[in-house]
Amino acid sequence: MTGLAPGPVRFEHLGADVVGIGRDRPRLSWDLPLGLGQSVSELRIGDRVFAGDDSRVLVAWPDAPLASRERRTVQVRVRDAASPWSPWSEPSVVEAALLEPHDWVARWVAPAGAGRDDPLPLFRSPRFTVRAGLERARIHATAHGVYELDIDGVRVGDRLLAPGWQSYRHRLEFQTHDVTGQLPAGEHVLGAMLGDGWWRGRLGFPLIVRPDVYGSGLALLAQLELEYADGSREVVSTGADWSWAEGPIISSDLYDGEHHDARREPRDWSPVALPIVDPVPLVAASDPPVRVTEVLEPVATLRSPSGALLLDFGQNLVGRPRIRVQGRAGDEVVLRHAEVLEHGELGTRPLRTAKATDRYILGADGEQEWAPRFTYHGFRFVEVAQWPGSPRPGDIVAEVVHSDLERTGWFETDDALLNRLHENVLWSTRGNFVDIPTDCPQRDERLGWTGDIAVFAPTAAFLFEVGGFLESWLADLRLEQRPDGTVPFFVPELELPAELAHLPGLALAPTAVWGDAAVTVPMALFDRSGDVGLLARQYNSMRAWVDRVLELAGLSGVWDEGFQFGDWLDPSAPPEHPSQAMTETALVATASLARSARLLARAASLLGCADDQRRYQSEADRVGAAFRERFWRGDHATSDTQTAYAIAIEWDLLSGADLAAAGDRLAELVRANGHRIGTGFVGTSLILDALTTAGYRDDAYRLLQQTEGPSWLYTVRMGGTTIWERWDSLLPDGSVNPGEMTSFNHYALGAVADWMHRTIGGLAPAAPGYREVRIAPRPGGGVTRARTAHRSPYGLIQVAWRLEGERLEVDASLPPGVTGILDLGDGEERVTGVVSRSTSWPLEGTESAIMAYSDSAARTGGQDD
Repeated sequence: MTGLAPGPVRFEHLGADVVGIGRDRPRLSWDLPLGLGQSVSELRIGDRVFAGDDSRVLVAWPDAPLASRERRTVQVRVRDAASPWSPWSEPSVVEAALLEPHDWVARWVAPAGAGRDDPLPLFRSPRFTVRAGLERARIHATAHGVYELDIDGVRVGDRLLAPGWQSYRHRLEFQTHDVTGQLPAGEHVLGAMLGDGWWRGRLGFPLIVRPDVYGSGLALLAQLELEYADGSREVVSTGADWSWAEGPIISSDLYDGEHHDARREPRDWSPVALPIVDPVPLVAASDPPVRVTEVLEPVATLRSPSGALLLDFGQNLVGRPRIRVQGRAGDEVVLRHAEVLEHGELGTRPLRTAKATDRYILGADGEQEWAPRFTYHGFRFVEVAQWPGSPRPGDIVAEVVHSDLERTGWFETDDALLNRLHENVLWSTRGNFVDIPTDCPQRDERLGWTGDIAVFAPTAAFLFEVGGFLESWLADLRLEQRPDGTVPFFVPELELPAELAHLPGLALAPTAVWGDAAVTVPMALFDRSGDVGLLARQYNSMRAWVDRVLELAGLSGVWDEGFQFGDWLDPSAPPEHPSQAMTETALVATASLARSARLLARAASLLGCADDQRRYQSEADRVGAAFRERFWRGDHATSDTQTAYAIAIEWDLLSGADLAAAGDRLAELVRANGHRIGTGFVGTSLILDALTTAGYRDDAYRLLQQTEGPSWLYTVRMGGTTIWERWDSLLPDGSVNPGEMTSFNHYALGAVADWMHRTIGGLAPAAPGYREVRIAPRPGGGVTRARTAHRSPYGLIQVAWRLEGERLEVDASLPPGVTGILDLGDGEERVTGVVSRSTSWPLEGTESAIMAYSDSAARTGGQDD
């Protein structure tokens, strides 16, 4: 018998050991080490064994459904036709959350008589006794607001900002906390602190930013369940016997920061109120927790021209400060945050009305440590005021905060600027994936804009395991979607004041690309994960959106009415009018409809909906024909722009001579613009692929590697460590773009990383979930080495290549069960396992792989011809 065993069984998109899963039949996945094959499998759940086949990703649960609180141990073993059974995998444990409404005996509690502007409340239970023989203790908790729990004053877990942000009018997530280790035999008290969070904190952007979007009162629901070895169970839950008091946090807001007065000790504990709460479903969280994932020290201490003390953390990050301060009771430390310096001073104008300021008042003489609990900031620089004496090294650090997603993608070349660009994409993903996918993390906005994730989902799914994270967000999209199929601009949606509900750009209306996220995001996740169950859950939402837009396009097939974001923020758009792009909005909208109808036809086929497949494919063909009739003029588009041609090429709207003409014209425009970018949110995710498809890969490299603005590497050359919202968020003279809307941490333009992974790195999915992989590196731009890796649902895939003179050397490693299609430009070969190949490069008749243009001019800011 071979000594190799499968990896531990994973559940859904959550990992190998899960406490508090919200599904009674969780799907199962496992990896195989190199050298171990699988033609059949067996699953052992408890003491029962179930036969399987060659599937090992999201395999259906074979046993009886889990009941609430039920805990089972799962193992797998495999063999192929020529081998005996492998050993069983290491045990994995899955435990169900509370799955039924009647499982809850806790009652909602609220601070009786507390006002909107009073300090944040603390709650505590009556004292309770834990007997000897405790076997398991779980707290199931949620809140209106955000919460932290403690037992005897010691914090429970490390999750931040729970329960997160959902479509609160439709569902509310709860978390299950394992607290067995915090409850030795004896007396204990369960406590909690609440913050405003998204529930009643300020939300929105200019014209609509306001507090109390979902409610004005805070409330807690918590249920501690104690299970003993003798089979007995006891429950300690929120109810009328709990008490509350004002805590030390004077105020805490996601936009404005936190004000903490450590002198305030809770003294007057009062009975809680029992509010009447709308009975929305309580659902177990399916996404990873928000937590601190990294700690950064300042890289420099500066003095601004005005004399302010500034700390530079060297990286634009999302998180919070943690301070260690020594002083006297009553001393107050003030910390202000910003992403950039403008002429040496803290650049706060891009924050708009967000104060991004934390205040801490020492509660006693001596040294104290503190970090805000219920806020986060986007910042690289911190201005420190009123510090007693001077901060010492280590007194102020930055804690990086985001949803703790598993890293699954890596990319590196011998080009330092491209590596920094890729790091910028990575940091912007981390910073904007804080419970939901946001547009920006620093100003008065931070909303789940659909257009941003619509273009970025493929990149995100390469870099991180985003299945559970985006599945949760898509559930809210599905719930927020109107009965007629219209998708909100951002999810969760904010209800607009009546006086603003009619304004263009605010009034809800179907908009291309943004609304198309209902289709494109599920399809992107399916392609990268193979999760057909997600498609099934989202299918009615996908269909409702496409049906709505087909109705708007009517018999003509052209969608040319209503407000559109269009190719948002292309470089030509005036600072104050980001939707005034060069490309006709009707061209973008009609093309996007054709694409979504085609994707929906594919989803229908995958789900066995043959009639729908035929219908939506027919509609896609009809709208595509309407696009060509309205927007194509023989050898050019009616909008003679980079985006128009990129869309036409990459969304399969042209063929034959028309396709060749579009590619030729796109290359002409790129060259005429000095290999500078001319696209906004829509075109940017497509242009390098369009140039590559059309046979102009050299031009794609030159566009990518341009360092003069507008370009990706202009951001890097200007010191950017994240992806900017605008190509020129920071102007060459160091001043911030004059537009009211300017962020230095937006991931949308970072969608270019997907092309980098596939074309430079040479690693692309060729079948859903990477069951087949295309290995096709295409060197260029003076890059002579690259390494790319992706932890797929089937295991780790690695591709590395190097140019040695005129030889291209390629090494790849594929996990068992994954087939590679190796294409080095001289034919295709199907490969498995560990592969090494070499070929002459550049090949006869192909473009030059090493650029002929001056390296110094192209790479250090010289002008293109």
